[in-house]
Amino acid sequence: MNWLGRREVVVENGDTLMKSNANDSEAEAEKILELMYAQGKAQFGNAVKSFWLYTDDLCPGCMARPIDKMKYKGKDALSINGFMYRPRGVLIGYFLCDTCANHIFKEAAKNPFKQTPLHADIERNLADAYHRYMASLDA
Repeated sequence: MNWLGRREVVVENGDTLMKSNANDSEAEAEKILELMYAQGKAQFGNAVKSFWLYTDDLCPGCMARPIDKMKYKGKDALSINGFMYRPRGVLIGYFLCDTCANHIFKEAAKNPFKQTPLHADIERNLADAYHRYMASLDA
């Protein structure tokens, strides 16, 4: 995810630990992530203990394609998503590749408000990535 960089982005107990650079895209992404955290707090309340952004290069859906912009209604867009990892109280922000995002959009059009098998893969991959991240802090 070159546009966002490889630094850690963590929000704990309502304190934002992200700093904007001169890059407008990055500043916009950070604003969106802060809004996502606020929405998660509003939706899940005290269940949200922290926020973590998945920053690996590969899409957490397919684990094969890079995360990059996609086309949505003819314009460049990012698929910005959130997953509440309840066992740890962590709201995980993540981006999807074009293929996985479009698959979810198509399935949602057929079966609104229903999770797809891809959602289960994403959640498992994000939980695994979060555990690897936490283990790396102990090193």
